[in-house]
Amino acid sequence: MNRPLPLDTGHDGRADLAAVMQEVARGDKEAFATLYDALAPMVFGIVLKVLRDRAQSEEVAQEVMIDLWRQAARYRPEAGSVTTWAATIAHRRAVDRVRSAQAAADREQALAARERVPAFDEVAEQVETRLESEQVRRCLRGLTELQRQAVTLAYYGGLTYREVAEALRTPLPTIKTRMRDGLIRLRDCMGVTT
Repeated sequence: MNRPLPLDTGHDGRADLAAVMQEVARGDKEAFATLYDALAPMVFGIVLKVLRDRAQSEEVAQEVMIDLWRQAARYRPEAGSVTTWAATIAHRRAVDRVRSAQAAADREQALAARERVPAFDEVAEQVETRLESEQVRRCLRGLTELQRQAVTLAYYGGLTYREVAEALRTPLPTIKTRMRDGLIRLRDCMGVTT
């Protein structure tokens, strides 16, 4: 038969929660009600101090009290008081909630950063392409006629050195030299650094 457990109060005014915890470990619901009344305000205070959000603190404090019910058999009086044990569980649970919330926020932020599409300014892109094209044409005009023809056939016509040499009826070594010199001049004119 379950009977209400009066809290024995010692000389220091604190209830003997260790005896109550033993009854909770045996599944005594009335003992748990006594334990709940004794510890819930303290547990809530600890959790609220860590989380600083009343709604979340109420939820976590409730989870801590359920943990105390489920883990009552694991309590060992020689390891510390019931109050200390409950306070430790409450603090750990609250810190876990903070870490979990931070990890979720970090994941959301990383996902948002990956999904962010840089703004594309089509007009600016067209202007930049046009300016680069004009610069290439201006730099090509600074080459000798043979250099300009060789580079144009190779890069715009897609011809190999040998095909350029045949198209221009010029020896292959001469084409290679003219293209190399022409490309160096183009690089310098365009301001490209290697």
